[in-house]
Amino acid sequence: MKASDRDLLVLVKDEYVNDRLMEEELEQLNNLLFHYETVKNFCVAHEVFDINKYKIVTKAKGIQKILQQKNLRPFQFICNKN
Repeated sequence: MKASDRDLLVLVKDEYVNDRLMEEELEQLNNLLFHYETVKNFCVAHEVFDINKYKIVTKAKGIQKILQQKNLRPFQFICNKN
């Protein structure tokens, strides 16, 4: 399995799962997350509250522009829509 930069906590009900099956499961999870964790999907699921300008940024290009900044300005908050 290719090493990734993420920590995954996987809970299983069956305590007799062997290492090979667990390794395959983790590889499938990493592949799934690799395809769905994109900037486009991030922008769909988040919005930015800019208290300085009293506005909410919901458009993808605006969110991407804010994300490209090295540091967020004070009172700019990235919030999940969930």
